[in-house]
Amino acid sequence: MIEEPNKHNHLPHTNLIGHYQFITFRTKESLDGYLKKLYNSNDIEKIKQYKMDRYLDQSQNGALLYGEVLDKIRDYYLGYDKNVFEIEALCIMPNHIHVLLKQNDNMTNVMRVLKGGAGHLVNKTLERKGAIWSRDYYDRAIRDEKHFWVAYEYIKFNAVKAELSDADERFYGRWG
Repeated sequence: MIEEPNKHNHLPHTNLIGHYQFITFRTKESLDGYLKKLYNSNDIEKIKQYKMDRYLDQSQNGALLYGEVLDKIRDYYLGYDKNVFEIEALCIMPNHIHVLLKQNDNMTNVMRVLKGGAGHLVNKTLERKGAIWSRDYYDRAIRDEKHFWVAYEYIKFNAVKAELSDADERFYGRWG
C-alpha cells in the first residue's frame, strides 16, 4: 500500500471567506507510485497538480465515481446550505472531483462537507466502508474574472478531454 504524502510538504490551504476557490480532491485508492513520486517532486504546485490531473484522467485506480454515485454527489452538493458554499462548476471524474465554488464558511467546514458528506454517500451507495478520499486536497484562490473563467472552462471540459462516454453527466455549471 502506498502511503499518502506528508501534508506538511505542501503550501498551506487558502481560507478566504467570500472568495471563489478552485478545489480538487482524489479518491484514496487513486494514489499509486507515480502520484507519490509527483507529490514528492520539486515541481511548482501548479505544474504538479496539472500532471496529477492528466494522469488521473487516464487512470482507473480508485475509479469509484460512476452512475448513481454521480447523481447523489451532485444533488448533495447543489442542495447544501448556501451559507457554507455556492457551487459555480463541478466535474465528478471517476477518481477525483474538481469544483469551483464561492467559499461562504471556513475552508475546514467546506472540505468537511465536500469530502465527508460525499464520502458517506459513496460508501452507502456502493455498500462499502472506510475512507473514500485522500487526506490532501488542492485549492487555488481565484484571482480575477479571467482566472475564474479559465478554471470554469477547465472543469467544464475535463471529462470531455478525458474522452469519457458519460462526460455530460459528470459536469454541472451555472452557466452551462
